[in-house]
Amino acid sequence: MADDREPPPLFDDEKPDKKEDEDDLFATPNEAPKEEIKDEPASLPTEPAQDKASEDLFAADDDLFGAQNMQEDSAEPPKLEVVDDPPPEMDISGEGEEVDLDSPETEGPSSPAKMEPDSDSSPLEAPPMAEVLPPAKPVIEEKPKPTPAPRKPSMEKSKEEVGYTSFAQIEEEESGDQFALDIKVHDPGKIGDGMGAYMSYKVTTQCLDFGEEKKTSIPAFRRPSMTVTRRFSDFLGLHEKLSQKHTHIGRIVPPAPEKSVVGMTKIKMSKEDTSSTEFVEKRRALLERFLQRISLHPVLQMDPDFRDFLEQDELPRATSTSAVSGAGVLRLIKGVGDTFSKVTIKMDESDQWFEEKQNQVEALDQQLKKLHASVEALVTYRKELGISTSAFAKSTAMLSNSEEHTALSRALSQLAEVEEKIELVHLEQADNDFFLLSELLKDYIGIIQAIRVVFHERVKSFHNWQNAQQNLAKKREQEAKFKQTGKTDKIAQAQEEIREWEGKVEKGREDFEEISKTIRTEIRRFETNRVKDFRNIIIKYMETLMNSQQQLIKYWEGFLPEAKAIA
Repeated sequence: MADDREPPPLFDDEKPDKKEDEDDLFATPNEAPKEEIKDEPASLPTEPAQDKASEDLFAADDDLFGAQNMQEDSAEPPKLEVVDDPPPEMDISGEGEEVDLDSPETEGPSSPAKMEPDSDSSPLEAPPMAEVLPPAKPVIEEKPKPTPAPRKPSMEKSKEEVGYTSFAQIEEEESGDQFALDIKVHDPGKIGDGMGAYMSYKVTTQCLDFGEEKKTSIPAFRRPSMTVTRRFSDFLGLHEKLSQKHTHIGRIVPPAPEKSVVGMTKIKMSKEDTSSTEFVEKRRALLERFLQRISLHPVLQMDPDFRDFLEQDELPRATSTSAVSGAGVLRLIKGVGDTFSKVTIKMDESDQWFEEKQNQVEALDQQLKKLHASVEALVTYRKELGISTSAFAKSTAMLSNSEEHTALSRALSQLAEVEEKIELVHLEQADNDFFLLSELLKDYIGIIQAIRVVFHERVKSFHNWQNAQQNLAKKREQEAKFKQTGKTDKIAQAQEEIREWEGKVEKGREDFEEISKTIRTEIRRFETNRVKDFRNIIIKYMETLMNSQQQLIKYWEGFLPEAKAIA
């Protein structure tokens, strides 16, 4: 009977969908079949348990083929014996134990019947697996499309977005500075008299472990602590040397303080007074910030000229920095020529990064100039407030001396003392406004000017490259004319010139790419340092403001009992 039975064919419209396949494949033995097959075998009308077991087996087999065909990662056709976690009661491979379908454990629609290999012994026994299952349809193996793995952002990509193009630059920046130089400019003094007098400054340098306050030795420096004496022209000479070596390749050299003929003339021709002392202190702070900027740059820090400036006791006199010398006149003419070239030489920028950065630098420059003007006005107003407070204190003291009422006179005298203390608070806060906030803004305005210079150097490098390409094209045209006219004696010379200009074109391309890479690195360093500097300075500035307000509150709280004591 089992041999005569043919399994019902499976049609496409009778196959369960993907969701049902998944449910049947992972169904437990106790679950009832969700859907019965309508066309039951006609040969077994009286064996519902066996029919349902066959239907479950057909469905499981169909689900098995469907689930395996839908796996993207499988490249081989599905096999019947590869089944994940088959139910313990069902042996799909047909090699399990024989089970009597008439036993109580196997009756019922919820219990799938086990199949044994041989079915000749009893009509109630399930036929072998090979007879129950329909012949497998030929499976057309379709190679699944490989799903691309999610690409992790490589180090080159992330660094290119912020301006890096080589691993050497990546390692240079991420490694960080191993050492730090603590540079102090102090003890300004006037040397000489008359117009030949000049100001000298002591420069003390200590080599520190990066992030730790202890002295150490740097191989580039001879000793961990150094103190030398420098004049203002030495600082300008250092800036000029660094600019000549580093600006044309795209490095940003921090700006040096500007010369002030009026301020130095006052110092040379007059004795020390309040205005001259303030001018010298401002210049000292600018010179110290200039050296600190250089020491923070990983390349400029190791420059031989910078090391000599910090170490050598005597330096050659920097004569080219004088404003009235021949070098000063040439420098002025060169500045005019550079200004003219910036107007005439233009470049159609093809790199969006450089275009965005130039626009950001211009906008930042305008905002910093406005803020600097406001802070300068704040410094002036605060100093005027201190002067007015001093005048008020003097007037109050005079009034207390002429007052006959004892308690009132004492209160006025105390008020005069409080106003004198408040005057010092205002003047001290004015100095904090200037040295912390105003000088920082002015320093960054100068750095932005240095950034403009390196951008202009990049434009000049691009034009040199283009000019070399134009000359190369002319030389090739000249060679072609010589060949057409038959001037063979000049062809060899023309080819030599072509090879020469091809080398210049290649050199121009390399120079342009190199300066572009360097500028990207410098701009990233500038942005990082700018955020750190403004964060630290603003926090420190806010602390000074809070201290000033606390002192004012303390002084007025001390005066309050005197005011209440007036009868």
